[in-house]
Amino acid sequence: MSKKLVILGGGESGTGAAVLGKKHGYDVFLSDAKAITASYKIELQEHAIAFEENEHSTTLILEADLIVKSPGIPDKAEIIKAIKAKGIKIVSEIEFAFNFCKGKVIAITGTNGKTTTTTMCHAILKNAGLDVALGGNIGKSFAALIAEKDHDYYVLEISSFQLDNCYDFKPHIAIITNITPDHLDRYDYKVENYAASKFRITQNQDSNDILIFCEDDALTHQYKPKNIRAKQISFSLHKHLIEGAFNENGILTINKNNQKIFDMNIQQLGLRGMHNTYNGMAAAIMGNVLNIKNEVIRNSLMNFENIEHRLEAVATINGVEYINDSKATNVNSVWYALESMDKPLIWIAGGVDKGNDYTLIKDLVKQKVKMIICLGVDNLKIHQAFANDVELIVNTTSAKEAVDAAYKLAERGDAVLLSPACASFDLFDSYEDRGRQFKVAVKSL
Repeated sequence: MSKKLVILGGGESGTGAAVLGKKHGYDVFLSDAKAITASYKIELQEHAIAFEENEHSTTLILEADLIVKSPGIPDKAEIIKAIKAKGIKIVSEIEFAFNFCKGKVIAITGTNGKTTTTTMCHAILKNAGLDVALGGNIGKSFAALIAEKDHDYYVLEISSFQLDNCYDFKPHIAIITNITPDHLDRYDYKVENYAASKFRITQNQDSNDILIFCEDDALTHQYKPKNIRAKQISFSLHKHLIEGAFNENGILTINKNNQKIFDMNIQQLGLRGMHNTYNGMAAAIMGNVLNIKNEVIRNSLMNFENIEHRLEAVATINGVEYINDSKATNVNSVWYALESMDKPLIWIAGGVDKGNDYTLIKDLVKQKVKMIICLGVDNLKIHQAFANDVELIVNTTSAKEAVDAAYKLAERGDAVLLSPACASFDLFDSYEDRGRQFKVAVKSL
């Protein structure tokens, strides 16, 4: 008799896990408390997978031998409490998929820079001619990739939520870009719990594996476990490293045993800004560890173009540059965005506040921002934080209204930066929806 597999959540990760489970002979049932998107419903039907939407049938769910939980479902949800009370094992989709993975995994986590670093790593391996798939928290789920076909390499962006129910997951190369307070509502408002979740990526690594991390990141150092068995290689903008990547007078340099094995001019990186130098360093180390030719690493980083919604150049209209950084949903991401700008700024910010501490960017706002356009339902905290630092703060409640206001206020030589520092759910479906509405509004000027 086949094992009963229940999937909670019918999005990308849940549907991928359901298809993979079906392929490997499980009796699969998928349950989503909300409506399931039409494309995922069609996929489930094509694979003859039983599912329900807009409810959780507790009796059916508690018949499971194994449960795969989508990352968006918190442990405090009633259905999760009921599952735990019955002692049924809960795993993440990443953990479930790893059981069927035959290739090497490069896994990237961290608070900021995950998506860019992941896509940089993928570009390097793809340009080297390797059989590599990209997914995880971006694009296709890990499970969906494995269900389709086997690959030699998988480059995965992985969130803390995805790591929370991982127990045997073992990436060959793990990258932790940085750790800054985020999503603390899921971690009892304790940064140490959030950091511990990130470091789960290392828990099964051994001496044949690699951990790449930021030497300059204080919280990474503070919470890095002492029992990590993987070989550790770091990257820094401020220190000379015997082993790792660092900035040597504007040259991105990688040392091994204090011998230079790679270099390129930081000005040649395809993406600007300090944060992207860090991202490039992490990706370059990854390529070097996998013995990719220096020329391939260098060309991949030189020709790399930004991902959608991350400092994405939208248009230049009447000498004013419009930039979509909708993926910046926390203050630390905005710090990196502001730091990379060299034009007078009109900053579009706001949304659902996640306990933001705006003192972290106060000095940069004073230096670089002329005006703030609030895009959100409740903008009081932004007004309180920056009322004395900029010429003007205005309130808007749609992407079109925000862009129209920016168009009227901007002067030739300015830049208009959408970098919200907040979640999007007060006015938009997601940060992608917010970014796309911004781009539509800009292109209709």
